[in-house]
Order: sequence, then structure tokens, then C-alpha cells
Amino acid sequence: MRKPLISVALLGLFISPALAIAQQPDAKGCKDHPLFPTRMKGYHISLCEVKDFDMFAFETGKREKNVVEGRKTRLTYRVDTGAQEPSALAIVRNYENAIKSVGGTIVFSDPTRWMNGKIVKDGREVWAQAERGNSTIWLTIVEKQGMTQEIVADAATFGKGLEAVGHVAVEGIYFDTAKSDVKPESKPALQEVAKLLASQPALKLLVVGHTDSVGSFEANMKLSQARAEAVVQALVKEYGVAAARLRPQGAGPIAPVATNRTEEGRARNRRVELVEQ
Repeated sequence: MRKPLISVALLGLFISPALAIAQQPDAKGCKDHPLFPTRMKGYHISLCEVKDFDMFAFETGKREKNVVEGRKTRLTYRVDTGAQEPSALAIVRNYENAIKSVGGTIVFSDPTRWMNGKIVKDGREVWAQAERGNSTIWLTIVEKQGMTQEIVADAATFGKGLEAVGHVAVEGIYFDTAKSDVKPESKPALQEVAKLLASQPALKLLVVGHTDSVGSFEANMKLSQARAEAVVQALVKEYGVAAARLRPQGAGPIAPVATNRTEEGRARNRRVELVEQ
């Protein structure tokens, strides 16, 4: 079960002049996000979208944007008919203050248009971006989390990859950050590797651990070796694969398949590969 979102009480933070107009109704099924339970006065939600796993590129003011993956909520607020639209600065400062009031940090701010920030609490990280348009506020919130891998390549797919190019990545093998213990949810992927080895009795494999470039080179080399060894031990102890058929090898960050400048790229680089001996 997904943990409840960080509880944030922001009532009263959003302040704008009282308006003698009726609040227009929100679009059907739409409501404020729990992170921001109040809104700028004189606005209604015209559109909402929630995806259990998606990505969003948060502005940083630099050439590279910060891509965050997780549960994404996108809300579009539109000014009520007859209401006075607040300035971009008022909108930006309101959201900045709301985030800072609960210990969050502002990552990027442009008082003429938008801001974004993050809140880290109880080991969870949430990102939020508010952008002002003509009579509109776009609010994007991503509760950072890893994707649950639902599709795992089967033994036949691994075999075809090895035959074609001599190596294949194994999706669905999981580790906690900076740790080498194979997580229980890796079982489906390990089962398929064991099936591959059972179907080809003469096959011997290098089990290669890869990391991203975050941290020192030495630490990443050590971590990748430990992860490769953990996968080999799991295959030997839990699936009866002969130890002589497997050899663990750590490659650290030296063979990336994507840029390490973005979170998306780093996630792709953290992987386990099988290489035919």
C-alpha cells in the first residue's frame, strides 16, 4: 500500500483580496492536492490529471532541467469570471512561502512566471512547480518514487539478446540506494535468469553490476561488485544454479547507457547485465 502523502497544513497561507463573486465549480472529479489544501482566491480547477507513475522536468534556470519520476498530479486553475487576477509575483511568493513554511526548499524561482521547490520529510521527497499563465495557474506535483516493474523479460528474450549481441540487461532486479542486498521483488527476474541457464546447460555468464556516477568512483566500483556478487549468490542458493557457471563483475559507472546528468539517465545506468562468457 502506498504511504500517505506528507501531511501539510497550509490553511491561511494564500492571501488575496476578497472578491464579491461566486466561486465557479471545479471540474468534475477535481480537487486540491493535499500538499496545498487551499488555493489563491478567485480560482477554480478547470482540469486535473493524476498518474501513478510519470515524470516531469522541473525548471532549474540552467540548461539541464531536473527530471523527477513518481506519482504526478497536474492541476489547472483558472480565474473565475469577473475575478481580479493576482500578479505573477503574488502567485510565486504565495507558493514559495507555502513550501518554506513546512521546511521545504525553493529550487528555482522566476517572479515573472514560475517557481518550484521540494519537501523532504520522513525519507520521502515531493517536488512542486507552480506556473502562472494568462488567467491560469498550472500546478504540478510529483511524489518521487521508483516504478513498480510489471513487465519482466522472459528467459527466451534473454537468450535472444545474448545470441545477438553477447549481453543483455535484466530489468526488475532491485536494490536499496547504496546497498547490495537483492530485494524480494526481484524474484520474477531471477526466476527467468534461472530458466535461461536451465534451458542452456553449457551456458556460462558474467553477471555485471552497473551504477550511475553519483558518489566516488571507488565507492561505485565496490558497490557494483557487491551487487553482482549478491545476484550470483541468489541464483546459486535460491535457484540451484551451479556456481561455476556464474562470475560476478562490477563495472561501476564506466559503461553508461544514458547521460548521468539527469535522474532519468542515472536510473537507466543503474542496472544488472548478463554477458556470455
